[in-house]
Amino acid sequence: MSASLASGVLAGDVRAASRLMRRIDDEDPAATADLQALFPRTGRAYVLGITGSPGAGKSTLTDRVVARLRAEGRSVGVLAVDPTSPFSGGAILGDRIRMQAHASDPGVFIRSLATRGSLGGLSRATGDCIRVMDAMGKDVVVVETVGVGQDEIDIAQMAHTTVLVAVPGMGDDIQAIKAGILEVADVFVVNKADLDGADRTVRELRQMLELRHALRAPATDHDRRHRLKARAAGKPAEPPPPSDEWEPPILKAVAARDEGLDPLMAAIARHREFLERTGQRAERERARARMQFLALLRSLLLQSALDRLEAEKGRLDEVALSISRREADPYALAQTLARQLAT
Repeated sequence: MSASLASGVLAGDVRAASRLMRRIDDEDPAATADLQALFPRTGRAYVLGITGSPGAGKSTLTDRVVARLRAEGRSVGVLAVDPTSPFSGGAILGDRIRMQAHASDPGVFIRSLATRGSLGGLSRATGDCIRVMDAMGKDVVVVETVGVGQDEIDIAQMAHTTVLVAVPGMGDDIQAIKAGILEVADVFVVNKADLDGADRTVRELRQMLELRHALRAPATDHDRRHRLKARAAGKPAEPPPPSDEWEPPILKAVAARDEGLDPLMAAIARHREFLERTGQRAERERARARMQFLALLRSLLLQSALDRLEAEKGRLDEVALSISRREADPYALAQTLARQLAT
């Protein structure tokens, strides 16, 4: 059965891919063999991340981006990381509802994943599901996160290009500072730009980008003998030398009316060319591999620790009860387990 799923995915079979992604999302150990079989056939798809605050119009923008990619003749996979249903534990399929226009398109495969309480704005299964879509032969995999928060910036390590969707009047400027989004976004889009305050949001984003440059600029200068010295107060800094640093564009769009999408697609294409020209695409892929490997290692070590804990001390709930009653020392217990795993 495992071999047939992997071969089905490589043949582009949507049913095989759906079944494998279900196993991945359910953390079924049987999915590991399929992922191992698919891994050598991955690494070709371009990953586009779309993130932003809830209500910013990410799903509508994603729908329009997919339409543009299909018009270019590219096959597309979409991973919509939805909030977890408090009743079923599954994904609330809001994004699929908003992308019904692509439901009958064989060149588009949409999959919703539940966050299941994971931090980072991405489901734990997202990385493996990207690989499944990659192995299917999708040219571009679009990952839409559940929303921006202080810990939800993993998309920057998962995607080649990250698009941040802001919207007027929702405090995205403050949110951006808190979450460090300025450091991870490659393209800014102020969606719903027909609303009041759009120009102000653009100005605030631009000011924060300029502030980032100012904070990075060294407060030093050179004397006549080319020795570094502190820059005199009030003396303007010399213009920085040209570099290969990407300057994120700030664009306006009204996704619901299909306005502003052409400049967005052009910016994504420019960033892709920039990554390939400077060699940063390989760097991003290495960062993604590192993050996914650490996540896999962390999961396996945690499961090993829990199995050993249950074998020696009882189930986790029983141990937690002992800790809450102050009958067990959580620090000593954790250190003991860590030492046992290391031997």
